[in-house]
Amino acid sequence: MSSEMQKIAASKVYGTGKDKKIPPYLEQEVLSWSKEKLILKMYDLFLLSNRKQDTSKMSKILVELMGSLNFEYEETSTRLYRLYEYCQRCIFQKKHDESYEIISELRSSWAKAFNLE
Repeated sequence: MSSEMQKIAASKVYGTGKDKKIPPYLEQEVLSWSKEKLILKMYDLFLLSNRKQDTSKMSKILVELMGSLNFEYEETSTRLYRLYEYCQRCIFQKKHDESYEIISELRSSWAKAFNLE
């Protein structure tokens, strides 16, 4: 999981101050999150950005999610990659509801699988 993804999550979860920096204690909290929790938060950020119709942020989040896939588990990673890729196309085609449904289902499954909420 990249620190860039963690910084995006931190800025979205906690906001940023006037100087556009995340307070160190909040950044530390995000850096201490498990990979599973970080993915869950990225799904949350995607859904929030989708509601705001923020195409740029949705796209960045999907790119980070694609980059976080572990291809040692080839079949699962490939399927997730294709779903994320499809969501990217939906975003660019202004099919925001469709991408929202897909990520919402993934979020729900992820939360159940790892007992997160």
